[in-house]
Amino acid sequence: MITAPDALTVHQLLGRIVYFHALFIGPEQRGDAPPQPGSLCCNHHTVPGQRSAAEVLTDSAWAALLEVAAALPAHHRPCPDLSETCCATCRVAAAAAAVAGGWATTEHRAYRHHGPAARLVPDCAAAAAQRIARVFAAQHHAPCPALDGVTVPAPQVLPGPDTFPLTGELLALWADPAATTRHPVASWLNHCTGLADVRRVLDSKRSTT
Repeated sequence: MITAPDALTVHQLLGRIVYFHALFIGPEQRGDAPPQPGSLCCNHHTVPGQRSAAEVLTDSAWAALLEVAAALPAHHRPCPDLSETCCATCRVAAAAAAVAGGWATTEHRAYRHHGPAARLVPDCAAAAAQRIARVFAAQHHAPCPALDGVTVPAPQVLPGPDTFPLTGELLALWADPAATTRHPVASWLNHCTGLADVRRVLDSKRSTT
């Protein structure tokens, strides 16, 4: 069970997503695919009555996550009946999936990995959706039936900070924010100014192992 983290920790982690996206991902973005809707959220499907976006997300720090997801239209799959009446937790889950999927795609390309990204992207998206949405749900007392019984990738199949530093750190920090010490997993990222710098560090690490 995820313990609800304090607001400061959540704000720091959301701020890190915004900062990293603007610094590393945004400049490398490509229009890989046209936007597509996702599945209906709980409130517009079979289990209405969940806390709505208007009720929980308005003027919330979590709106920053939605803004980053909106900047990744090729990966964002929001409710096709998107409105302020949507299940807030469903909306956060869709945004988290977009961020992780978009970041993994961009890192895979930037580091010139030769292996296919077919499973990488959906696995990262599913893991981020589950981890980040559960933190949101715990913080705002907004349980979401859509999160129950969802099959998530095993941790060992997900990229770590040593292979995909941005995506790997994202997944690691949100696994249980209440257990973190508020320090990044890959602190050396703070000294990079773009993905070219990140790639140089990764190449350097490989050459010394």
